[in-house]
Amino acid sequence: MRQTGSIFKVLKDTTWPDRKQRWHDFISVLEYTAFFTVIIYAFDELLSRAMSALINFF
Repeated sequence: MRQTGSIFKVLKDTTWPDRKQRWHDFISVLEYTAFFTVIIYAFDELLSRAMSALINFF
């Protein structure tokens, strides 16, 4: 049971972000997600077209 008490102590001592910081972090996550989605999509399209061209070549 000591472990449970220490977990609650750590949670109590933790400083949690305020509302403004939470929104900032949330928007940052959305931006990173959108950025990497575009990068992965572009790479997938490039690879798909290259493979199709290679297959059609033979």
